[in-house]
Amino acid sequence: MKNGITPDPNKIHPIPGYEKEIYVKPTVTNPNIIVGDFTYIADSDFESHVTHHYEWNGDKLMIGKFCQIAAGVEFVMNGANHQMNAVTTFPFYTLEGWDMEPPKASDLPLKGDTVIGNDVWIGQNAVILPGIHIGDGAIIGANSVVGRDVAPYTIVIGNPVQVLRKRFDDELVDLLLQLKWWDRSIEEINTLIPILTSSDLDTVRTKVKELLDHRRKLPTNAAAEV
Repeated sequence: MKNGITPDPNKIHPIPGYEKEIYVKPTVTNPNIIVGDFTYIADSDFESHVTHHYEWNGDKLMIGKFCQIAAGVEFVMNGANHQMNAVTTFPFYTLEGWDMEPPKASDLPLKGDTVIGNDVWIGQNAVILPGIHIGDGAIIGANSVVGRDVAPYTIVIGNPVQVLRKRFDDELVDLLLQLKWWDRSIEEINTLIPILTSSDLDTVRTKVKELLDHRRKLPTNAAAEV
């Protein structure tokens, strides 16, 4: 371990003396926000980036492990949506003094839970709209507005987002999705860093295949621990 320090997903400030970057998981108080280990945001307060998240909608924001969230990112939840199948979109029921009961859930354009995979990089000032699913390893460009699902290991940019390109070919994407490096122990991830940070993708492909082959040859119980 670097300097004899073991990475700690429950430590709020992973950079000593710097408060504008935090691991998100240990700061979350809302039970409808679920965040994996080592996901960080370039800010000192994550939940202020989750807007229109009202308890009565019951929608969840679920973010995987090792995600990198830049400053100014906003996760817009279902409470931002207004009734659109009536004459007016004005939400009388949310405001004091108006004689309106909340509309039926079926009358609201609710999009469900927002789900972000593992090792996703979300660029500065990007907006993630309600109900979006972003796959593992995806990259969201700065200032993008994400209104549709994003496939694993895909780069998207723009408003509305458009696919810029896949990060890797289909074979390597499939191998990485099998590897699921983010689910391994801290000790093993440390040994994988040379592979995970290498730009020699041919070597990466070979090494990942070797790791997966090794895992397949292990007894079931042992493979689950590798």
